[in-house]
Parts: sequence; C-alpha cells; structure tokens
Amino acid sequence: MTLFLGVDAGGTSSKSRLTDMQGNILGTGQAGPANTRIGLDALHTTLLDVSMQAIQAAGLGSEDIGNIRCGMGIAGITRMGMKPKIQALTFPFPNVQFTSDAMIANLGAHMGGDGAILIIGTGSVGLVKRGEDSVSIGGYGFPISDEGSGAALGLSAIRHALRALAGRTRPSPLSQAVTKQFDHAIPRVIAWMDDAAPGDYASFAPLVMDYADIGDEIALSIVRDAALHVERFIETIISRGAPRCVLMGGLAERMKPWLRVRIVAQLQDALGDALDGALILAGRPIGSGASRP
Repeated sequence: MTLFLGVDAGGTSSKSRLTDMQGNILGTGQAGPANTRIGLDALHTTLLDVSMQAIQAAGLGSEDIGNIRCGMGIAGITRMGMKPKIQALTFPFPNVQFTSDAMIANLGAHMGGDGAILIIGTGSVGLVKRGEDSVSIGGYGFPISDEGSGAALGLSAIRHALRALAGRTRPSPLSQAVTKQFDHAIPRVIAWMDDAAPGDYASFAPLVMDYADIGDEIALSIVRDAALHVERFIETIISRGAPRCVLMGGLAERMKPWLRVRIVAQLQDALGDALDGALILAGRPIGSGASRP
C-alpha cells in the first residue's frame, strides 16, 4: 500500500504528517527550524528526524519506507543554487519532491487548485498560482523583506526599546516589557542581537500585539504600520487575478482585526493546510480532501 509523507520545513519549526491514500493520518512529527539558513547538514538532519518521527508514530519500520512517497516544502529553497544542493541529499524514500514552504501552503489552501496565499508568520510572502504558473511576492528574507511579519514586529519593538533605554524617546509599557527581558541593559540587547535569528525577533510579536490591544502608543504604531503592509500585499495579490486569496500563518488571525473591512472581505478560508499541500506534492490524490485523524 502506497503511503504519503508531507514535511513543512519552516523558519520557526518543522512538521510532518504521514497518511494513507484516503487522507487518514497515520502519524505526525515536529522538530525545530529547518530552513536553508541553518546550513545543509543541520537541515538534512532535521528533515530526516521529523520524517522518521511520523513513520515511527505510525508504528512502521524500515521495511515500510519503500512504500512512502514524500513531499517537502522548505523555507529558503528558492535561494540561488539551493534546490540542486537539497536534491543531492540522501533520503530513504523511493520518491521525494521538493518545493518551497510557500508553495505547499498554497497547494493546501486551495487543495491543488488555482489561488493565492499570503503567509504572515515569522516572515511574510505572497504566492499566486494559476495553472502551472506561479509568482512569488516578497519573501526575500529578513531584514530586507518580510514586511508585516512577526520578525518585523519584533525588530520594530527592539529598536523602540533601545531608543527608550538611551533616552532618545519616551519609554512605553511595551518598551519596558521588552527591555525587562534583558535586565534593562543595552549591552545585553547587543549581545543577543549578535546571534539572533528571525524567529528570535518574531518571539516578541505576541508581546507587540498584546500591548496594541490595550492601547500602548508605540505598539499601536508598529501594528498599524504592519497592517498597511499586509493590506498592500493583499491588494497586489488580488490585482494579479487570483480567484481566491487566503491569509495564513501564525499572525494571520491576530492581524485580521487590524485590516480594513473591505480588505478582509476579499479573503477566503483555507481548504487545507501546508502539510496537505506537501502531501499533494508527494502525489496523494487531490480528491481525497484534507487530512483527517
């Protein structure tokens, strides 16, 4: 019996799902970041780990691996020269297909049909798919891109907190909550920055959203600016003729209330998730629908 394994390898975490032909979930797995920025060796190790977690959770062994078709969506795979390097890595499955994490999110959101997505999570990226053609909007990487994302929110909060500590601007409850995590010491912030990844900046996004909800002046400014970027993303996507547009990612639901009503009215609900897209990439029949326990 042919089985299908989907892997969603993102900047914050990686997930896997093993299903049968009908979409019944047999096993799942979860691990840390698995984007290309962590290096090929670390990426390879994480992809194998999260894959084997799902297989073992299903109660399967090495003798069953030959029946598994795999689809992997990997953050950063579109970077120049990266896809051939990933394709050269060794995996135990007889068939493995690779694409970006944005593409599997799109495939899942529309269950293989035409449409667009805007992912607002650690980073941000839009993807419009029409037939065999697809075009990405944004998603060039933090800090030069990823507008409206968790990492962008966190970066703005850190910048304000540093200005407040230096006396260049008035402190706010948000800035004090941020600097408290560094004992209100600028050298500690700088030391943290030296090794901080996009996910580390994004870890401050819930704090920014929480303080915006209670009216913190700086948090409101940061979130309103992010909402403008998200709205512009959506308007650009719609202008490309996408029949459906889905807002996805960890910040999607928290950002929606900050968007204008006419913008939200143009959004649709997702038909499936990114792992469903990875399973479609692996070859699972689209007619089986979204995965189910």
